Amino acid sequence: MIHLTPQKVLIICYYWPPAGGPGVQRWLKFVTYFSQFGIEPIVYCPAQAHYPIVDQSLVANVPVGITVLQTPIKEPARWAQKLFSRQTKDLSRGIITSGKKDWVERFLLFVRGHFFIPDARIGWVKPSVSFLSGYLQEHTDIKTIITTGPPHSLHLIGSALKQKLAIKWVADFRDPWTQIHYHKDLNLSSWAAKKHQRLEQQVLTMADHIVVTSPLTKTHFKALTQQPISLVTNGYDPIDFPETSSASGHFDLVHTGTLLAERNPNVLWEALSELIKNTDFKAKAKVHLVGVVAPSIRSSIKRYGLEDIVELHGYVPHQEALQWVVDAQLLLLVEMNKETVKDIIPGKFFEYLGASAKTLAIGPEDGVIKELIESTQSGAYFGYHNVASIKDFIAEEFERYQNDVRPVKSFAAEYERKALTQKMAALVKSL
Repeated sequence: MIHLTPQKVLIICYYWPPAGGPGVQRWLKFVTYFSQFGIEPIVYCPAQAHYPIVDQSLVANVPVGITVLQTPIKEPARWAQKLFSRQTKDLSRGIITSGKKDWVERFLLFVRGHFFIPDARIGWVKPSVSFLSGYLQEHTDIKTIITTGPPHSLHLIGSALKQKLAIKWVADFRDPWTQIHYHKDLNLSSWAAKKHQRLEQQVLTMADHIVVTSPLTKTHFKALTQQPISLVTNGYDPIDFPETSSASGHFDLVHTGTLLAERNPNVLWEALSELIKNTDFKAKAKVHLVGVVAPSIRSSIKRYGLEDIVELHGYVPHQEALQWVVDAQLLLLVEMNKETVKDIIPGKFFEYLGASAKTLAIGPEDGVIKELIESTQSGAYFGYHNVASIKDFIAEEFERYQNDVRPVKSFAAEYERKALTQKMAALVKSL
């Protein structure tokens, strides 16, 4: 039997266990399964990073025996939090106040947008380039590097290494860069906006291959570069899901992940406020928000009189969040009502795919999530003005629950993490 030597690949990432949240899952899973497809991953990440969310349970999911390289990182958020604790913590978690902002938040946004381009991890670029240049020159059997962002400053590490060394470079965009929804909230001056665009163009032009997670991002990037672009979405891993569900005795509507101020689904709260007029529904329905929830959303819940049926659980470890997903009778997915998020596919969508419950999704008209939900027959998608339709859909699912009729879903194997890793491995080997 012929044993082929695996191809070594250096993966440069910011989010790595014990980082929590959605940013860590993609490359943790690729690294987990790469060896099955002839890739030996070497991971490079910051030591003692100031992660906005920490999940120590994920450390146990790192494959035994892989090489993890680390160098120190100096992050301004660590110092800013000592002076402006609440605002810095909110911004690091992606919570930007909707409407009028206080002077501290305006100041922090200005500093973030003008002194840290493309992001607050820019200070890690030069020391990383220095360290990795030496490492790659010593380990000449590593011919390919992968950078993944955000933070997009990591792509600048890739471009610098590409200029210095004879290597192949894959730039993985988990989210867009200048088209991301919060870009305008930075209130960039003309020169700062142009610098972002110049750096984005530099990465898109220099990388040997570009990977995106959404078809609309691929379309946008195609207008900016002639380099090859591949779509490799996020996904779900069946082995992560708890084997059994624990019935609560309630009709549980579950949302996992951060609910930003601009994701406030008043259309959902209004529909629920009408449904709880039915005493049976009010007695049996529970809405579980599992993750960080913006203060304005808490206020909306109170304004619509939903305190008795809505429970806030805060951030929980990933495995516990999946238990909530498995136990749900209806899964909630909420995206901002903005043109700039039409191309975003939240990672939770794919984890919802792996559960038996249907998904009720709310977002901008004709978002890419709508197409995915329809193609996978995994639920229903509504705009921000469809109160009656949302109410009817919840009522129908509640009736099925009452009659003990479980939803029928087809599980899309193409979105399983192992299948996606095989796709990514084939891409790397083709360079």
